[in-house]
Amino acid sequence: MNFNTIIEQIKPVQVAGSANIEVTSIGINSRDVKSGECFIALKGTQVDGHTYIADAIAKGAVAVICENLPSEQKNNVCYAVVENTDVAAGWAASAFYGNPSSKLKLVGVTGTNGKTTTATLLHDLFTALGYQAGLISTVAYLIDKERFNSTHTTPDAVTLNKLLHDMVEAGCTHCFMEVSSHAIVQKRIEGLHFVGGIFTNITHDHLDYHKTFEKYLKAKKMFFDQLPKEAFALTNGDERNGKVMVQNTKATIKTYALKTLADFKCKIVEQHLDGMLLQLNGTEIWTSLIGDFNAYNLSAIYGTAILLGAPKEEVERIISSLKSVSGRFEYVKSATGITAIVDYAHTPDALQNVVDTINRLRIPGQQLITVVGCGGNRDKTKRPVMAKVATENSDRVILTSDNPRKEKAEDILQDMYEGVSASNRKKTLTIVNRREGIKAAISFADSKDIILVAGKGHEDYQIIGETKHHFDDKETLKELFKELDK
Repeated sequence: MNFNTIIEQIKPVQVAGSANIEVTSIGINSRDVKSGECFIALKGTQVDGHTYIADAIAKGAVAVICENLPSEQKNNVCYAVVENTDVAAGWAASAFYGNPSSKLKLVGVTGTNGKTTTATLLHDLFTALGYQAGLISTVAYLIDKERFNSTHTTPDAVTLNKLLHDMVEAGCTHCFMEVSSHAIVQKRIEGLHFVGGIFTNITHDHLDYHKTFEKYLKAKKMFFDQLPKEAFALTNGDERNGKVMVQNTKATIKTYALKTLADFKCKIVEQHLDGMLLQLNGTEIWTSLIGDFNAYNLSAIYGTAILLGAPKEEVERIISSLKSVSGRFEYVKSATGITAIVDYAHTPDALQNVVDTINRLRIPGQQLITVVGCGGNRDKTKRPVMAKVATENSDRVILTSDNPRKEKAEDILQDMYEGVSASNRKKTLTIVNRREGIKAAISFADSKDIILVAGKGHEDYQIIGETKHHFDDKETLKELFKELDK
């Protein structure tokens, strides 16, 4: 692509050198620069890309997008100076890949909990309707039926536009993507054209990054503020910040709810551990998913499908066949009758939702044994709250390691233990090794008891220091159950 085409999109304040050059690729990582590349110097939270401009040019970069012009410039390189390279990266990547988001019906899902389930099940629903669809989520990136490992909930702007371009090339007509608060603040979604946005809920999370709940709320709201007027903004009518999210949007506002009047109203008629009967806008639908949180997710999915023009009867039929997303309220059962539930719940609110659901449905005499931890180098304030939720709503609790990263697992568990009241300490154990923690939970369980293993869900690794070690909660449960069943 001629660099002039990119220049038109990013609107630089200064251009040094000739822009009439061909760029063969676009990137933000100086280590991966190819000959003929346009290198974008991002001012990241850890590293400033401007310090690597010379390295990028040495590796073959012919164009550079930057905020500050280097003191020494190469004659055969074009430098485009912009006010903000984070913003420019999105527009530049979109231009380079042919504005792929405008060729798809792109729907963004944001909120603290429920993003992965909502986006994934929308992909599954539209695939079942006969469409080719893409997915960008915490669990995986899907281009129609081709699966790629996910690196971030919302990838960087270049990767994002490359994925969308590949979806268009593969014949996809729709894409459903999670939009994280980090991605919004870091401008990774700049230059994308959304036809709709969904708000799930907002609770205590990511304060290690955003510092205050108000800033976290504002980050989520920015997504809806930027939606075009021809888009829809579907918000949770029961969530106290649901109206705040869309108060300044130009998009058409629609609501879904279980408790209040809404455009898409859901009622739980009955609920069991194997599923629930819902009434969605007057129509009864059976689903194998359970819990109020899933009723909200399915309401949002139903509403989105209708807003995208899908036939109502087909949507109702397919919703009843949708299966749980990996690591979201997934069952692993032993031959002896113990039920283990693996869930990604890693915030106090998500954990509360899961334990509340189990407690409403378990029978008298059936224990709930919860295994839970908290990640290292993340929001410390939620640690005691997580332990408090677990211990106040379970018969036994094992606090264990999650992804300690660069913190000592023992220190994280001590932070959690601060949230355990004196009356709940007798039923609470601290076991640093996660496998041993799960093994202990199984040893405490009688036939028909329920074990909840929370926090990691779909993850098949544990980060200790800077190293990823293979660890999968579901796999571990199956192995330990097999040993028990011998």
